[in-house]
Amino acid sequence: MDQQHLAAQQFGHSAAQYLHSQVHAQGEDLARLSRLSAEQRPGRVLDLGCGAGHASFALAQGDAREIHSYDLAPEMLAVVAAEAQRRGLSQIQTRQGPAEALPYADASFDLIVTRYSAHHWADVEQALRECARVLRPDGRLVVIDVTAPAQPLLDTALQTLELLRDASHVRNYRQAEWQAMLVRAGFVTAEQDCWKISLQFDSWVARIATPAPRIAALREVMAALSREASDYYAIEPDGSFRIDTSWITAVRHPT
Repeated sequence: MDQQHLAAQQFGHSAAQYLHSQVHAQGEDLARLSRLSAEQRPGRVLDLGCGAGHASFALAQGDAREIHSYDLAPEMLAVVAAEAQRRGLSQIQTRQGPAEALPYADASFDLIVTRYSAHHWADVEQALRECARVLRPDGRLVVIDVTAPAQPLLDTALQTLELLRDASHVRNYRQAEWQAMLVRAGFVTAEQDCWKISLQFDSWVARIATPAPRIAALREVMAALSREASDYYAIEPDGSFRIDTSWITAVRHPT
């Protein structure tokens, strides 16, 4: 099974879980997206890898006039469409497909937002090139995602935990990697912030339906981590821990 089919299957099975997940449904970043939408009043917005649609809903609470919620998993899109209808958000429309091949015309969006999705993309650099293609000159891309620490020891620990928990995981990128990839895709980074989020172990694995053998392996790996890694991720006796998340704003180069 290739990476795109694996990701679609994983998240298709867990779509409803993500609508009600506290990690995904809450956060200051969602309020920030609403403020951004209200201030910039974008005409056409793409929520790339929309998942259960939380970024789309936040943008709709601002002043985005047309929002395209785009995801690889049809089951996720069904959740978004039903919830948008329930909330009366008629400006939201859904479309299915991979991040690496966007079915939209050149320079057709004012703003692209992707939240907790990019670490699942099979080819993140191709997806970023597609973002640059469909953004108008000086359009903005907002990336919100878990980021890996710069230290190799801590980076390796994070990727190991993520992959054991979710077989569709590709990579949490370091901030320096994001900077370099965005430049190569034709963007100029305008803003970058980082904060910690807490993950409660039981809900973290239940959300994606991690199989029992992998849960056991996760607990073994956590117990065997070095003191540096255990302290950095603030691993608790029940397996709960903290990770880094970043908000990166990039502007498409006008040429």
